[in-house]
Amino acid sequence: MTTSNNATSAQTKHFVAPYDAGVSFDELPDAAPTARYKPSWTGWIGIVVVSFWVFIAIFGPWLAPMGENELPFPDDYSEFQLPRPGAWLGTDESDRDVLSRLMYGAGRTIGISFMATLLAYFIGVVLGIGAAISTPRVDMIVSRINDAFLSLPTIMLGLVVVAAVGSSIPVLIITAGVIYATVVFRLARALGQEIMVMDFVEAARVRGEGRWWIITREIWPNAAMPLLTDFGLRLIYVILFISSLSFLGLGVQPPQADWGSMVRENLGALSYGASVIPVVAPALAIATLTVAINLVVDDLSAHSGGKLSKRL
Repeated sequence: MTTSNNATSAQTKHFVAPYDAGVSFDELPDAAPTARYKPSWTGWIGIVVVSFWVFIAIFGPWLAPMGENELPFPDDYSEFQLPRPGAWLGTDESDRDVLSRLMYGAGRTIGISFMATLLAYFIGVVLGIGAAISTPRVDMIVSRINDAFLSLPTIMLGLVVVAAVGSSIPVLIITAGVIYATVVFRLARALGQEIMVMDFVEAARVRGEGRWWIITREIWPNAAMPLLTDFGLRLIYVILFISSLSFLGLGVQPPQADWGSMVRENLGALSYGASVIPVVAPALAIATLTVAINLVVDDLSAHSGGKLSKRL
């Protein structure tokens, strides 16, 4: 019995997903983690920064000094004005308040990215775990279709879809969600296949438990932490994807603000030798948010007992 347990433990220490899923993780727990999460100092930094930007995203429209398209100095129109009372981060290329637009843009950048990531996880987890517990033929068909979509360049596919059907907020959410669901599918499928061959799942089958019981009581508790860790990383990529589309002019459309479009609109400040704050402020917002999310993800991964790594 001891030898069998040791062999099972050694087998789950390092897993490489079948079907060239490109996902590996050092240790898959045999039960949902119950230890209370205690952030490290780097984790606390990430939590504070993420909480700050989430707060701004939710309450920014009410806390902003003025409307996102309002002019702070209507009697003194001049683009790229330096910071001063009434415009603490200066003005942009249309003499609008940079601070107000940054706060309004936080809601769109974070909100669109979060909703798109949720959609990607709903699609990817349902199809991935479904493929893992289905027949080999169904698994192969679904996986091949997923690989076909995964082989397409992400930005190029996003550009084609948005250019064809428009760049409204629902279109951005659906486009990003479907594109990144392909990666989530591979992770969910790999986790599901590994858990399905474990002893406690076999025991549940012998007891006569149905598939839904196995999914909710055996697969999901063991897959939750790797999926939660990947959710944070996927959110980073979606934020960068949405910001890239906006920077290219196919994301959130003016006069609405989001961080990517703010960078694009104010690039002229760099060539004019004017204030660079309208360009640096949204770029710095994107950088601080993504780095902070990564700090939290790394801390969660370490707490769960292993690093989750991906080949993207």
